[in-house]
Order: sequence, then C-alpha cells, then structure tokens
Amino acid sequence: MKQQWLVAIGSIILLFGLYFFGRTKPNPKGVTQTTSDTASSVSGPAQMLEQAKKQLKPNQLATILGMENAITRGDLVTQRIAMNGQLATYWRDSVGNRLPYLYYSGEKAKLENSEKNLNFAAQSYLEALKSVPEPSVRTWMANEAQSLFDKVLKLNPANDSAKVGWGSTFIFGAGGAPMEGIMKIREVAERDSTFMYAQFMLGYGGMMTGQFDKAAERLLKVVKAEPENMEAVFLLAEAYERSGNKTEAVRWYTTGKKSVKNPELLKAIEEKIKTLQ
Repeated sequence: MKQQWLVAIGSIILLFGLYFFGRTKPNPKGVTQTTSDTASSVSGPAQMLEQAKKQLKPNQLATILGMENAITRGDLVTQRIAMNGQLATYWRDSVGNRLPYLYYSGEKAKLENSEKNLNFAAQSYLEALKSVPEPSVRTWMANEAQSLFDKVLKLNPANDSAKVGWGSTFIFGAGGAPMEGIMKIREVAERDSTFMYAQFMLGYGGMMTGQFDKAAERLLKVVKAEPENMEAVFLLAEAYERSGNKTEAVRWYTTGKKSVKNPELLKAIEEKIKTLQ
C-alpha cells in the first residue's frame, strides 16, 4: 500500500526541483563532477560514502582521509564535532557533493544536541529530497531526517516546524505509517491556519498521493499568503493540471514562468502551457 504514497509528480515539478533545489552553482575550478547526489542505490551512510569516495581525485581522497583520522586523545566529542563540520564543508565546497555534506552536517548536529542545529540539518535533508527521484536514496534521506526531527522534538515537543517536518518525512518514504505523518501535519495546520509550512506540506502530500483537488486547495492558500513562493505556485499549477482544470493550470504556470531565468526550464514551461491551451 505504501506505493500509493509515492505517486510521481509531473515532469515540470521534478525539473523545477532539480533546478531550484539541486546543484544551482557550477563546481569550483578543478572539482570533480560527482553523481552520488543521485546514486541509483543507497541503503545507508556507509554505502553512500563509499560510492562518493570512488569518484574523488587522489588529492581529494587524501584530504578527506586525513580529516577522518585526525581524532586524538582528549575531548573526543569536541573533536568529532569539529571533524564533522570540516568534512561537511569540504564535501560541499571543494567536492560539490550534496549527500556527504548533509550526512556530516547531521552527525555534527547530533553531537551538538542543539534544537536549532538539529532542526536545520533535518530541514536540509527534507529540502534536498525534493530533487531526488531514486527510491532507495529518498528512503535513506527521509529516515535520516526523521531521526533528526525526533531529537528536536525530544528537546522541544512544541516545535511546530519540527512536527511538520517529522510528518513530512513519511511523504518522502520514511518507514512507518504514512497517515501518522499526515495527521501530525494536520494537527499543526488546524491549530494554526496561518502556518503556511504546514499548509504547503499538506499540499505536497496531496500531490504525492494523487489527491490533486485537495492539494490545490491547500496550495492556493499558500500562494495567496506567499505570492513569491514559486515552488508553491508551480505545484499549484501542476495540481490544477492533474485535476483537469486547464484554465487554472495555464494561469498559474504563466504566473510562475515570470520568475524563471533558466532557459531550459522556461522552455519546458512554455511548452506545457501550449499543450493546455
């Protein structure tokens, strides 16, 4: 039954996610272009790191191994926090690989046990998930995010952002009962109808489960409150298209394309509009 919760979103939304939430800057000069961000099969961090390291240049691998083996006697926790931070930064800035960056940022946050840092690391996983189509990678990332949100909520059970994030991990494939996650998001949305993050994720969940009318209802609330939220605008256009409302789909695709600068994405949107007119 869980497959019903993983219905693919349309090509425009996936393309939008890749451009807006994937790598948006060119790699630094001399940095190897990596593909571990979208590895075809990842069951856990060990396998992910193994795959990522295979794509490194010899000098990059030597630098990373040096960081990993820098722990000495003394305050081990402080040293591990520093090591994870250094590794995260190196993977992001010098290698240009997102998954190890997310992993080491999360490990650093766990050791710091700071509500703010744990929530940031968890939300970073969740945001990155929007541009990852591979099921095994999505499941691993969603579970990592969920474990981080669990720690946030232990520190502060009233953190609504973490509650919505925790519930959203089920949308992306985290283990457990999907409805439990949706109910957690609804709890926040019903208590505070102005909390647009909850409304957005309910809309996103509706898209993933094929409930396009309900998704449009939620997403329309978001774009009215946050007209500059282009992610919500494009999801709303997609929801109307999937529900058969071509007029509203064209309206919102047209609204969204005004903010698009990438030629390839703009062309795809314009072609989409033509097919709907």
